[in-house]
Amino acid sequence: MADKATDISNLLSPTVQALGLELLGIEYLPSPGGALLRLYIDIPIGATGESDAPRLVGIEDCEAVSREVSAQLDVEDPISGNYTLEVSSPGVDRPLFTVAQYARFLGEQARIGLKLPQEGRRKLQGRIVAVEGEQVGIELDAKPEPQCVSIAFDNIEKARLVPDWAALGFGPPKPEPPTKPGR
Repeated sequence: MADKATDISNLLSPTVQALGLELLGIEYLPSPGGALLRLYIDIPIGATGESDAPRLVGIEDCEAVSREVSAQLDVEDPISGNYTLEVSSPGVDRPLFTVAQYARFLGEQARIGLKLPQEGRRKLQGRIVAVEGEQVGIELDAKPEPQCVSIAFDNIEKARLVPDWAALGFGPPKPEPPTKPGR
């Protein structure tokens, strides 16, 4: 049986698509005082138009999705009790919700939280190097040599891209790797 977040995502995805946007995924965080339902939306790939500058999700997009989704949630009532609805762009530390999203960001750094420990850890960080079926390959930043691990998608609890602040112009440039003497 699908979990609550998946059910709600399947319910709301057509509404978000009707607004010309893509529902990347949702976070559903129930709590005794009231749940939090956070939707991440984006501009679909290839929908940026003729302009050289890609269109980004704006506050108007978030407001429109919030209005439409609120009305749908009021009618469908998939969440019992009080909840807070948040609609957000993915941001530079974009969350990853599907195998296809991992494939789209091959080569990027990601921080991954696991449901069950792997390699003796529940938190991993490294470069996404492969996606095969329901397996995601990560090259861990291990010392002295990088280590590759394959993670079952079902074992991933939460994942986000790690922004390269230097490449974005917000941090100092990365130091060059040391060269070995005599070479």
